[in-house]
Amino acid sequence: MTLRLHGYWRSGAAYRVRIALALKGVAYDQVAHDLRTGAQAAPHFAALNPQKLVPALETDDHVLTQSPAILEWLEEAHPAPALLPGDPIGRAIVRSMASLVACDIHPLNNLRVLTALRRDLRADDDAVSAWIARWITEGFVALETLIARHGRGFAYGDAPTLADCHLLPQVYSARRFAVDLTPFPQVVAASERLATLPAIAAAHPDRQADAS
Repeated sequence: MTLRLHGYWRSGAAYRVRIALALKGVAYDQVAHDLRTGAQAAPHFAALNPQKLVPALETDDHVLTQSPAILEWLEEAHPAPALLPGDPIGRAIVRSMASLVACDIHPLNNLRVLTALRRDLRADDDAVSAWIARWITEGFVALETLIARHGRGFAYGDAPTLADCHLLPQVYSARRFAVDLTPFPQVVAASERLATLPAIAAAHPDRQADAS
C-alpha cells in the first residue's frame, strides 16, 4: 500500500501523524501545502479533502482526514508497535489525554483562529500571544497531573502512545510561541524523551522539505 501524507511543515496535526508513522516504521510520501499562502484551498486538494485542512492521508483507495482518525486507522492497520495500551481503561485514558490536546488546546491556537483574531477582532500581537498562552497553559495544567499519575517515562506508561503523538507537537508549539513551560516538568520530560528516539528525529518540523 502506498501512503501519501498531505501536510505543512509547521502543522501540529500533521506532526502527530508523522510521529505515529515514524514510531510504526511505515513508509510514506509527502505533499506540502503552504498554509500561509492558502495553498490548502486549491481545487485539487479541496477535491481530496472538502474541509481544506491538513493533514490528509491518501491510501491506495481512500483519503483519510482529521489526525485523530488517521492515528486510529494507523493503529488498526499497522498494530505493531502498539500506540494504545492493552487494557480498556488504559486505552480510554490515553485517548482522553490525546483529546485534551486535539480538542481543547490545539483548535484554539491553530492558524485559522489566530488569523481570525487578528483580522476580525483586530487583536494585536500581545493579545494574540496572551490568547495562545492562556489555552496552552490551561491544558498543560491538566496534562501535568495526568502524566504524573499515569506516566512512567512517557505520557502514559513506559512506552510511546497516541498521547505522546499529540503531546510533542503541542510542546513544540508552546516553545514556538514562548509559553512558559517551567510549571510543567512532567509535560516537558515526557515530550523530550519521545524526541530523543531515533525514529522521531526525521518527523520534526525543521526537518521537513518545505520548512522555511
